[in-house]
Amino acid sequence: MNASPILLAIAGIALLSAMDALIKHLAETHNVLLVTFARYAIGACFAALIWARAGASTITRDMWRAHGARGLVIALSATSFFWSLSVLPLVEALTLSFIAPLLVPFVARVLLGERVRVISLIAGALGFVGVLIALQGAPEAAAGSRRFLGVCAILFAAITYALSITLMRMRARLDGAPIVNLLASFIPCLIVAAPAIVFSAPPHLEAAPLFVVLGLLGATGVYLMARAYAGAEAQTLAPIEYTALIWASLLGYLVFGETPRPPVLIGAAVIIAACLIVAWDERRLSPKLESP
Repeated sequence: MNASPILLAIAGIALLSAMDALIKHLAETHNVLLVTFARYAIGACFAALIWARAGASTITRDMWRAHGARGLVIALSATSFFWSLSVLPLVEALTLSFIAPLLVPFVARVLLGERVRVISLIAGALGFVGVLIALQGAPEAAAGSRRFLGVCAILFAAITYALSITLMRMRARLDGAPIVNLLASFIPCLIVAAPAIVFSAPPHLEAAPLFVVLGLLGATGVYLMARAYAGAEAQTLAPIEYTALIWASLLGYLVFGETPRPPVLIGAAVIIAACLIVAWDERRLSPKLESP
């Protein structure tokens, strides 16, 4: 029985949210380039296992060319986002990154020819309102040039992320989730390898298990997202990105003992409502989308 694309996306975002929290922790003691390289190098190993278990389908020259462009976008987006996590509070960085789902319908329109549906725009806007509600009363980052650069980095990461997940939708339908997952780790790993080696100190030995977990979270999360985008339109799944705020709040409570503020709970309820609207719209349109 195939899982719903929405459920796959929610699970994938949950794992990637845990990965973001771990990245923020590792970036406190390691160069961001090293963390980025480790995330994709170790992630590529796990992705290769998933690809092999799925039958090790052939990776063609056309696939390498197409995923090479997406790999560059991923490397730029990830490095910018990971660096912003070292400068901005986690909740603030996630919130600013949530402009990406609002851009997806328009990027998908240009690249994939998907018609922009009003319900997708409404759900995306409603989800963003939930994020704004959840931010009320949140502590602000210290002012300064690093904060300004951090905001610029996260906005750049959001724009390139919207492009990368739209390209994932395009290739997931053609190549399948295992290949998309493998090349989404392997190619960015190649791109950031040289800068990471040149500008970074060696990793601390005691952090090695955390780097392994980092790669596992990234590979599994991207694989689930690739499966989700292979089965649903990019604009349908874009508002699901807002669930990252819910996962971040849960991780803060369970792992760090942080009790979510009332605005976070209210905002989470609004975000869930936006996701339910998307789920209802997908169920309503699924017979039409599957018909010849």
